[in-house]
Amino acid sequence: MTAALALGDDALVLSHRLGEWAGHAPVLEEEVALANIALDLLGQARVLLSLVGDEDELAYLREERAFHNLQLVEQENGDFAHTIARQLFFSTYQHLLYDGLAGGNGPLAPLAAKAVKEVAYHQDHAEQWTLRLGDGTAESHERIQRGLNALWRFTGEMFQPVEGVDVDWAGLEDNWSESVTVLLSRATLSVPDGAQAGAWSAGAGRQGLHTEPFGRMLAEMQHLHRSHPGATW
Repeated sequence: MTAALALGDDALVLSHRLGEWAGHAPVLEEEVALANIALDLLGQARVLLSLVGDEDELAYLREERAFHNLQLVEQENGDFAHTIARQLFFSTYQHLLYDGLAGGNGPLAPLAAKAVKEVAYHQDHAEQWTLRLGDGTAESHERIQRGLNALWRFTGEMFQPVEGVDVDWAGLEDNWSESVTVLLSRATLSVPDGAQAGAWSAGAGRQGLHTEPFGRMLAEMQHLHRSHPGATW
């Protein structure tokens, strides 16, 4: 597993998940916003996967165990609040990660320097919706808290070191935890039980082990390409 493959898989899989909202978002404005975030992530995935090999083959012809994305990003969308909880956790992590990589001299620095501006918007979008849902109605508060609680166990995997990614992983986790905790407090939400993000991790996606929803998503994502091998249009 290379760093580019791991980070590229994160972006590819989350892009597909967000793309599933097309035609189903609660309001038209959010349909556009989620589609734009998905396209940003897809652009990142293409650059990262092209550093490893043929981007189409890597996306459409690999088997499940050959993907090394975080288990967090493969979780089903659920309701809108559940999607926002997933986006808050991941975009906060990705922003901190890319900000750290952008200041270095490694092969991922150029991508990170460009992508960090996109991811800053992704994080802001998730934070604003977390605030609106958490400090909104009783139902919106309950739904976003339920999403946070359900996804919390997947956050520890984000801070497992990835070979070739030269960042301070302990510092990244501390900064992520502080950012999320402050935001949830502002939104009148509770940090899920389990104390620190790394207290218990359900994730092994980096090792190619995935949760049940991923297999179904992958089959859908790869269906057209596998059904018509070699086709061009």
